[in-house]
Amino acid sequence: MSATPAEGPHGEWPLIDMANRLMEQNPGVRVEIIGGQILVSPPADGAHARALTDLMLPFLTAGLHGDESQVLQAIGLWLPDGREDYAIPDLSVVDADLEDRHVENNCYDPVVFRLVLEVTSSNYRTDLRDKVTAYANAKVPVYVIVDRRHSRLHVLTEPAQDDYATHRVHAPGELVTLPESIGAEVTLDVEQILRAAAPRAE
Repeated sequence: MSATPAEGPHGEWPLIDMANRLMEQNPGVRVEIIGGQILVSPPADGAHARALTDLMLPFLTAGLHGDESQVLQAIGLWLPDGREDYAIPDLSVVDADLEDRHVENNCYDPVVFRLVLEVTSSNYRTDLRDKVTAYANAKVPVYVIVDRRHSRLHVLTEPAQDDYATHRVHAPGELVTLPESIGAEVTLDVEQILRAAAPRAE
């Protein structure tokens, strides 16, 4: 795919080159291009990482990491919104033939993504707004958001233009069974997930 140049401080640079330079100059940050805008996220805190590890367990237990599908963290998803747009979901369930669907810049065709999951950080609005549009346009079937700011779990399904037709919000105390379209039955305990994602008191 070709890249559309963006005006850089030293002339015309492709936007994706600017994003890659930011990553090289700031190890540990996550850089994405969504809606033609470069988004930079700080390194995850311990609670964010702990929640992701805990979240992987029900997917692994359900057998989703094997010959048919894989459960992966921080894998690039090439977005159809723009010539250089891509996102890096915190957690994904993908088809096992992921490597055959490489697009560019360590990103893969959205057709292999069965589910994407984000654990919110300081830029929580991106996960709750911009990425909803981006993942819906990419036709990712299931988008799960662990909303640490509001202590809720969002499950979005049935992607449509710019949005998901179904958006359910779950509170602590609920058990949420995800759509079997991801390849197996996976049930998430909202309270357990939010507890893992909460920063430990000092």
